Amino acid sequence: MDLNTPKEAALYVRVSTDKQDELSPDAQIRLGKEYCQKNGLHLYNQYIYQEHGISGRKADKRPQFLKMIADAKSQEHPFDVILVWKFSRFARNQEESIVYKSLLRKQCDVDVVSISEPLIEGPFGSLIERIIEWMDEYYSIRLSGEVVRGMTEKALRNGYQMTPPLGYEAVGDGRPFAINEDDFKIVSAIFNMYDDQHMEPTTIARRLNEIGYRTRRGNLFEKRAVTLVLKNPFYYGLVRWNGHEFMGTHETRLTKDQFEKRIKYMDSIFRPTGQHAVSTCRHWLSGIVKCPVCGANLSYNPSKNCPFFQCYNYSKGRHKESMCISEKKLVKGVLESVKALLDTQEITYRYIPPEPKGKAKDISALCKTELARMSSRMDRIREAYENGIDTLEEYRENKSRLVSEQEKLKAKLKELQETQAADIEKKSSAQMLKNVQSVYSILADPDVSYETKGQALRSIVEKIVYDKPNKKLLFYYYCK
Repeated sequence: MDLNTPKEAALYVRVSTDKQDELSPDAQIRLGKEYCQKNGLHLYNQYIYQEHGISGRKADKRPQFLKMIADAKSQEHPFDVILVWKFSRFARNQEESIVYKSLLRKQCDVDVVSISEPLIEGPFGSLIERIIEWMDEYYSIRLSGEVVRGMTEKALRNGYQMTPPLGYEAVGDGRPFAINEDDFKIVSAIFNMYDDQHMEPTTIARRLNEIGYRTRRGNLFEKRAVTLVLKNPFYYGLVRWNGHEFMGTHETRLTKDQFEKRIKYMDSIFRPTGQHAVSTCRHWLSGIVKCPVCGANLSYNPSKNCPFFQCYNYSKGRHKESMCISEKKLVKGVLESVKALLDTQEITYRYIPPEPKGKAKDISALCKTELARMSSRMDRIREAYENGIDTLEEYRENKSRLVSEQEKLKAKLKELQETQAADIEKKSSAQMLKNVQSVYSILADPDVSYETKGQALRSIVEKIVYDKPNKKLLFYYYCK
């Protein structure tokens, strides 16, 4: 570009996260200003764009870079050239580098100039620029691989290198994380509210926000953040990183037994489709009592004179049969129905097997996928024979091979199903009745909170249908 005519300049400064030898932001700014003075360019501070600790691989992760591009595209045309210390500061992804440089030059009439890598005019200069971009991208990819290998080696040596979970802070040099007492108060509160007070993660998030607690990034707590804390094995000592795990030496305030008991309880909770969390309901029976006509929930109306439940669809005029029942009668009916079941000791329930996890889940999904593919392959070899592509002998050989593979996959699936059936046998009626007795004790206690009652009832009951014409409550029990 011709630098003899005074032009307006912008300066893009970036220091990435990797441990490489590169100039500091101050040094890049100083050299940029010196370059402008020598070449008759005007540089105003408002057009100095800085990124700290950000990789150059993706433009959408660099807000100042995007702001600079937006300014360059504006009608004001605030600058004619963008200066960088090296082209690698502009981008380390050659595809993005070419796209943005082309956009700036062709649509905005803005050039990109490297202070330390001067280029000659013409095609040869463009070729050298492309070679520099290729080398920058290669270096970035190679550096990324080296970083991952180094981190993997540190993990194999039981080094701490992931982001510390809430309640901990990094010490450095791969040493065990230390407890941050202020942050750990939040962790302790989460454990107490879930393990001891049996609150749902959503309710816990609301309570934390009411107290004034915030996440490490200063955001409000959400259900997901609470659940991540509850399910993180780091709090009892297990360190995980990228498939590697080991028992750490950091201080813990949770035992493995406590953690496993919590996870077992979390896995046992079943929420049917359409059933709302207790924390979002106005009554502990809301969302679980259903209308026999349309299947909708009976909504709670906290009328001062006589609180009652009524079918949501009826209240909207969608069917003519009223399913109204007072809160007092419904609560009494629920308690009497559960008590009658305990008296007779006869229970019918649905067993809901837990979702396969880890290796078992992968094997089950793989077997089902392969069986589906084999069905299509069987059709293809039959078509090949019918169309004269394969001989009868080839057809028989291919069919025999596929049938053999199918039998092996079916046998594996059967093995997994038999393991599941063994789990079902463990969930005996006696154990189920024991669970019902525990829940009844909670429901019958007037001092227990409505949320605890709702959680307890949902741990054994999928839904309750209010059969008003026959004055019955139909319970659908389940075990997981």
